[in-house]
Amino acid sequence: MTNPLKILIPTDFSVQAEFAYLMVKKLEEKTPVEIHFIHVLNVPDTVSMNQDGGIETCGEIDVKYIETQKEIATKKLEHLKFLYGPQIFTHFTLGKVTDSILKYSELQKFDVIVMGTKGAWGIKERISGSETQIIARKSKIPVLSLMCDRSDLQIQHILLVHNFNHPVKEELQLMHKLVLAFQTKMHLLQICSSDIETKKTEILSNMKEFAEINNIKNYECHVINDKDVENGVIHFNQMMNMDIICIGTHGNGNFFHQSATEKLINHLFKPIISFPLK
Repeated sequence: MTNPLKILIPTDFSVQAEFAYLMVKKLEEKTPVEIHFIHVLNVPDTVSMNQDGGIETCGEIDVKYIETQKEIATKKLEHLKFLYGPQIFTHFTLGKVTDSILKYSELQKFDVIVMGTKGAWGIKERISGSETQIIARKSKIPVLSLMCDRSDLQIQHILLVHNFNHPVKEELQLMHKLVLAFQTKMHLLQICSSDIETKKTEILSNMKEFAEINNIKNYECHVINDKDVENGVIHFNQMMNMDIICIGTHGNGNFFHQSATEKLINHLFKPIISFPLK
């Protein structure tokens, strides 16, 4: 029997978290899953919770207020079990939201984090970005993000956007599980900002080598010209209508620079799997 896909869904009890759960239920149609919800109460480092669940502070923060917020969150987590069934697991913790989710996902060895996102545009994107974007940047495991209800999604075509100039073995276990479960076709895409005719033969050869190294069997290769990766993915998707977009991240997005992965998470209305590149 296939080991279940161990999935972590961070929740703030919003509709976006519900979108994440509905996406996981779509995956559950074809492959076993183990679903964990986590809620992080955003508090300073001076607030902590002991082994018995008691709240401890430095004295400047009202303990009763934190205890009340914890009680409210605990009841909401219990309600999730009522809605979705006793088979789901729920967790509560304190701390900075993004750091707590990343730490918990690594300690508990999850296969994927699934998050709904409201997206971010303009000045908000430049200053802070979405929590999903930050987690995708820093996570050591894949992050599946989406901005709307995709419970009607038919997973037949998965797009892997990559620079294939130096083919190496990447951590693609999640994509392999999806391909096996849904019998999908993988589409390998490289986007070039300069003339592609002189490079296309070499790129296609590299794609074939990448597929062999990473044990990808059912695939098609695509090379297109566009001004950048974000626009290339958007334009390719308009032509080919992919079901899920997979794209790696080097984790180098910051205040002044955003990777294409992070921009797509905030702008594209398609499920996106971001995964750490080697």
